[in-house]
Amino acid sequence: MTHQKLPENSLIAGPVLAIESSCDETACAILSAEGVCLAQRIVSQDGHADFGGVVPEIAARAHLALLPGLVQATLKDAGLTPQEIGFVAASTGPGLIGGLIVGASFAKGLALSLGKPFVAVNHVEAHALTARLPGLVPGGAAFPYLLLLVSGGHCQCIAVEGVGHYRKLGGTIDDAAGEAFDKVAKMLGLGWPGGPALEKLAQSGNSQAIPLPRPLMGRPGCDFSFSGLKTALSQKLAPYGLEPLPHQFAADLAASFQQAVADVVADRVSNALKMMPEAGLLVAAGGVAANSVLRARLEEVAASAGLRFAAPPLRLCTDNAVMVGWAALETCHEAAERGLPQPDDATVRPRPRWPLEDMAARFAPQESIV
Repeated sequence: MTHQKLPENSLIAGPVLAIESSCDETACAILSAEGVCLAQRIVSQDGHADFGGVVPEIAARAHLALLPGLVQATLKDAGLTPQEIGFVAASTGPGLIGGLIVGASFAKGLALSLGKPFVAVNHVEAHALTARLPGLVPGGAAFPYLLLLVSGGHCQCIAVEGVGHYRKLGGTIDDAAGEAFDKVAKMLGLGWPGGPALEKLAQSGNSQAIPLPRPLMGRPGCDFSFSGLKTALSQKLAPYGLEPLPHQFAADLAASFQQAVADVVADRVSNALKMMPEAGLLVAAGGVAANSVLRARLEEVAASAGLRFAAPPLRLCTDNAVMVGWAALETCHEAAERGLPQPDDATVRPRPRWPLEDMAARFAPQESIV
């Protein structure tokens, strides 16, 4: 990726300090103006396991307690003083509103105290642009490409046509893939978060042992549905009641469920690629993109379409602040290339929903994203 030379007083002449707090990961990262990660820290909150899922109030309070120390530690890791930061960015939506308010307010306060600009980042856009981090994908990730975003809260096929320009081709009509993984893991007594535990259990199981449905598979379009699959699995458990499950049966069930999800996702993504023939790359992002079986199926889909497949390393699949900082840098570069003023989003309010389609307004001089 190349960018035009920017004026010396451009806000991206200095490093960006980025904050992520949209769910239960509290994260901070510092990136150079070229997108090189100088330091990053992330804390996975541990106060939710007893509840079987993220409790928004607990998450927000944890962000509030963790952020000051986390930011100080990240600055120390980078060998920078706060005054050397060029600007501050934070996830401002979509996500859990309490966490977004805490993170964005902290970032805005820091920016104000330093006399630096603040850039509001769309959390989903940050996932969408992660593949463009320098050196992450061999040969680069040029626009346009197809993004499969699979996480605990999202399951979408998105045409990524440029910074600020996205088309949603399809999405889940009920549960997100990660949500289904967590719920099934809970049924199997694996605790929370369930995705990694279910994948580990599935390694000792037979993915063909227990027949399960493939919702929407073979149908037109690229929408997803996992609720029926989850219900079918619960019916397989019914005969055992409250009795402990035999280990091999549980492993076979986990493997069969995982394979069913991978088959469905592969089918839906294949359709999405047909809807976007101009795509030069298939990118997977989000926490579920860390699943090895799903990655293998997506590699097959991409190869069948004659495309490259790319997925961030595992540390960048889940929510992190590196992607937030990079999305902010991309936004600033795009504004500069269009001859628009550099963004300063101090008045942008956190929001639980922030459709990607709204991001184009940022680069329309007469529009506002407030």
